[in-house]
Amino acid sequence: MGDRPLRLLIVLPSWVGDVVMATPAIRRIRDAMPGIFIGALCRPGIDQLIGAGGGESDLFDEVHVFVPHGMMATKKAAAKVRPRRYDTALLMTNSFSTALTTRIAFIPRRIGYERDGRGMLLTDKVIPPRNADRSWKMVPAVDYYWNLASYLLDETLVDWSVHAPTDCVSMPLALPSGARMELPISEKDQAKCDEILAKAGVDGPYAILNPGGNNEAKRWPADRFAKLADWLRAEHGLAVLLNGSPAEIELIDEIRSHSASDPVSLPALGNTLGGLKAICKGARIMVTNDTGPRHIAAAMGTPLVTLFGPTDPRWTTIPVEPLSDGRESEVVLVADPTLDARESANDHPERCVVDRIELGRVQQAVEFLFKNNSFA
Repeated sequence: MGDRPLRLLIVLPSWVGDVVMATPAIRRIRDAMPGIFIGALCRPGIDQLIGAGGGESDLFDEVHVFVPHGMMATKKAAAKVRPRRYDTALLMTNSFSTALTTRIAFIPRRIGYERDGRGMLLTDKVIPPRNADRSWKMVPAVDYYWNLASYLLDETLVDWSVHAPTDCVSMPLALPSGARMELPISEKDQAKCDEILAKAGVDGPYAILNPGGNNEAKRWPADRFAKLADWLRAEHGLAVLLNGSPAEIELIDEIRSHSASDPVSLPALGNTLGGLKAICKGARIMVTNDTGPRHIAAAMGTPLVTLFGPTDPRWTTIPVEPLSDGRESEVVLVADPTLDARESANDHPERCVVDRIELGRVQQAVEFLFKNNSFA
């Protein structure tokens, strides 16, 4: 398929969760090609997530940050990476603009999925998985990225037939059983964590609730998060931290107004993505909507209860650390567990509205994880 790269640029996905789900593939590349120089091209904020390169994590030797908006964005991004003389670009994005960036950066070999009309910009066109009717096949993102690594390494590509759903909750993975998502925690990340916990007055066990999400339809009701926070405090003696972006402070304040247990607002204390990694590492559990912090917590080995509706969880089936008894450390709750395995929740937004997940189901999932893990 091509020569071994000496200087590889990996164009990272835009969304936090997708970046984390790409890390097993990136680890595979790093381990299979010791000694090559690997750079990352990413949007602002993602650099906090993956480390700045050159010490924080061995996945990348250098990280280039670009703002993906504006008329000159593509040209400016290309200008950043052109002097580094990469010989190969691996595009983990699907967009036309990122393919154009690598083309005008004069990177000789450009590998990516043939999507978004960008085939003419790629030297190596990887065929994306489709159904017989040409619709997109439902495959977990971790396998989607793993397949790109297979192509780069000139190894057997993913057999998409393994993704035969048996229920509406999870999907079989092509990813090897030992493969895991990973993120580095730098000294700066740990210092931010310690600062935030000190400001919050938290010096004992705690839980994280993540009530936000880029799509309001994916957000479990605020009053139920408030009741869950009070229950975690009363029944399990846990301090409760409410995580969210700065834009979600109003949502977090709403939850706090409904709660009697005074949960902590992390964005109000100035938390960062880097700090969140270390905070997740120390948490007893996270309860979250389908959004990026779920993947951060999974990479940190934090037990998870994840609430899905109306998006289908099988697009984002992920590998998680086992509990002390060997069971998976994530419980995925869907709005309609009776949905036929051959159908997608995305096609049933009313039937699969997230509000249908009752508080009692979430509490039962939390109890299950505590019962089957030695720390509780």
